[in-house]
Amino acid sequence: MGVRRGFWGTARHIAASDRLSGLIMLGFALIGLILANLPATAHLFEAVAETHIAVPHTNLDLPIGHWAQDGLLTIFFLTVGLDLKQELTTGSLANPKAAAVPMLCAVGGMIAPPILFVVVTFLFAAYGPGDPGSVILPTTGGMIPFAETVHGWAVPTATDIAFSLAVLALFAKGLPGSIRAFLMTLATVDDLLAIILIAVFFSSVNAWYWFAGIAVCAAAWAVLVRMRRVPWIAVAVVGVLAWVMMFEAGIHPTLAGVLVGLLTPARERFGEATPRAERYADKLQPFSALLALPIFALFATGVHFEALTPELLLSPVVIGIIVALVVGKPLGIMTTAWLSTHLGGLRMAEGLRVRDMFPAACACGIGFTVSFLIASLAYTNMELSAEARFGVLMASLIAAAVSGVLLSRQSQRYAARQTA
Repeated sequence: MGVRRGFWGTARHIAASDRLSGLIMLGFALIGLILANLPATAHLFEAVAETHIAVPHTNLDLPIGHWAQDGLLTIFFLTVGLDLKQELTTGSLANPKAAAVPMLCAVGGMIAPPILFVVVTFLFAAYGPGDPGSVILPTTGGMIPFAETVHGWAVPTATDIAFSLAVLALFAKGLPGSIRAFLMTLATVDDLLAIILIAVFFSSVNAWYWFAGIAVCAAAWAVLVRMRRVPWIAVAVVGVLAWVMMFEAGIHPTLAGVLVGLLTPARERFGEATPRAERYADKLQPFSALLALPIFALFATGVHFEALTPELLLSPVVIGIIVALVVGKPLGIMTTAWLSTHLGGLRMAEGLRVRDMFPAACACGIGFTVSFLIASLAYTNMELSAEARFGVLMASLIAAAVSGVLLSRQSQRYAARQTA
């Protein structure tokens, strides 16, 4: 018992650390890329990722790589849904007026990247080598029409809240909490917008009766988690059924986690010390940070390239995503912040100026989890999907490096100002 408690305590401590959990996920992402491209391991890695696991007497027959994306990642989205519910009820999003600037910045930060991605890929198609209206993939030399390439416009829209907070924890120890609160609010709204984007643009709606089933599951969950003694077996069954209904309805099944998370009470009930949404998210965090996200990152970046060479960085898709995330994210955020405060009459948090947010805005260029997911949904061409995920990885590393340097310098200036 003591060993179990010690292990669980250590796991919760690691999961609660933005720094450690972010580094673990990055490590698994790099391992996936290496395993998929080393001659000694590439075949075995592909065989494992493509091994199908079926649920008897159902339509559920997916390769392991897809189970990681569609199944395990639901745990992450459930914690996102629970966190969103808590933020909307008692957290930073409970007061829309106070959260107005970061909420608007999240919108601006999702509008600018797709524009830059489309512009960059269009320039390659119009003026680059090859036939007009097409781009060349450096990995295969194949010609891809611009109309197909542009399907990845949504890939650079998302900010990875775990990684961006990990960078903040690593390099911004001396900064005021208002900067972290700004980034938390922005990233939370960004998550919500990304969820809506996936539901609207990357779902193929099927028969209506599956939606009736989703509604029944949602109602059952809402009732069960509000009972004085929660029947956890029934809750688990309802959660799994909601996932299945989403899958059959043609909606990405991970959104089932967001749905039931948002239906969980976020205020104390029956004399409880903490709200159930907060408590459940805290319990699920180790499974999300140390199981679901690392395994998803392993398979998401485990894409095989015929030639993993520096020429890959010249891919229009890779360059488009890097420009969109590294430049577009901070550009959209800072422009929106300036417009909303100088022309819109809104105010930043006490003691903060718009320019103070630039290092944190650069951290929002870390795409990762949701961007990987969108890349796999946006492209049916496997080579385009692989290049898009490689672009997300490169852009995230560049954004993390840039924001880390800027945050470290900003932190040093704050420390010097306080001791002066």
